[in-house]
Amino acid sequence: MAIKGRKPKPKALRILQGNAGKRPLPENIPEPDVSIPKPPNFLTKDAKKEWKRVAPLLEIMGVLAEIDMGVLAIYCQSFAHWKSAEEWIAENGSTFIIRDKDGQVKYIQQVPHVSLSKQARADMLKAGAEFGMTPSSRSRITVTKKDGEGKSPWSKISNG
Repeated sequence: MAIKGRKPKPKALRILQGNAGKRPLPENIPEPDVSIPKPPNFLTKDAKKEWKRVAPLLEIMGVLAEIDMGVLAIYCQSFAHWKSAEEWIAENGSTFIIRDKDGQVKYIQQVPHVSLSKQARADMLKAGAEFGMTPSSRSRITVTKKDGEGKSPWSKISNG
């Protein structure tokens, strides 16, 4: 049986976003240590590249733990599938023409790569939303200054 209602937002995201509702943060939830899990061996080359790109960002945000390896793998592999399909479409086009025996256009067919791209994109957005990686969730995040440095945690990425 499915749980009704909106999924609860992870505590780390509520903290990053400023807890606008001022409701008490949950205290009795598991809070694994923030760390970058090792990418699984089955990821494709492009998926591993995406892993190496996003994992440090998620660690800085404080939303990535060892236990999140599977969800991050889904995001990265979906990204790789989406990228592959989009590259194929860019090179070959999104449709092909079916002609009758006289050479007349019978109908135009969408290539399967368009559907593959759409599904991979949906999977990627769904998994990415679990980490606050969608543009809408990112726009609600406010980063506070740490240790009086006057810099946000994001400066480690651009300067580092």
